[in-house]
Amino acid sequence: MIAIINYGVGNLFSLRSSLKYIGFEAVITSDAKEIKSCDKLLLPGVGAFADAAKMLRDADLDSVVKEEAQKGKPLLGVCLGMQLLFEESHEFGRHEGLGLLPGVVAPIKQCIPADHKIPHIGWNALHFPAGAKSPLFKHINEGDHVYFVHSFHAEKCDESIVATTEYGAQLTAAVSSGNIFGTQFHPEKSGETGLNILRAFAEI
Repeated sequence: MIAIINYGVGNLFSLRSSLKYIGFEAVITSDAKEIKSCDKLLLPGVGAFADAAKMLRDADLDSVVKEEAQKGKPLLGVCLGMQLLFEESHEFGRHEGLGLLPGVVAPIKQCIPADHKIPHIGWNALHFPAGAKSPLFKHINEGDHVYFVHSFHAEKCDESIVATTEYGAQLTAAVSSGNIFGTQFHPEKSGETGLNILRAFAEI
């Protein structure tokens, strides 16, 4: 069973529907005991980093997520959920993340050309750095397209980057370190490619 963590933000029902479509059961929950009983965790998120981090803390779910991940339970952060995995964000100030991965979340406007629109919205290809492909991508190929909606991305996290996308610059598209995974894009909005990424996570 996959626990989709409900702390007040994110595409909860879209994620559950996508998982159900490919044959995997998921429960939307904010109950710590239920989260601990599940085999895998999915941390969604949309909106502002500071608000999401506060809501996660206020629900007393930040410690649950960290403890379960540190025990080795597979965890997938999606979009803002991925950003929360890092040490801090520089979105309208400095805000502390979960610290499960080294790195910071920074505005993409600092690294893309001035004529590129922000937020970055649309379908972009995934590029895999040299080396072994992440287990998250075992059912997809280099160059497959996924759907992005974001104004910030992860930096100073080279050791965990497993996919980038080109939007005037190479932006962090996905990260992986041990049992911890993150996608800046929305797999639940990315058609067959996204379903195959969710399938790979569910099979871990």
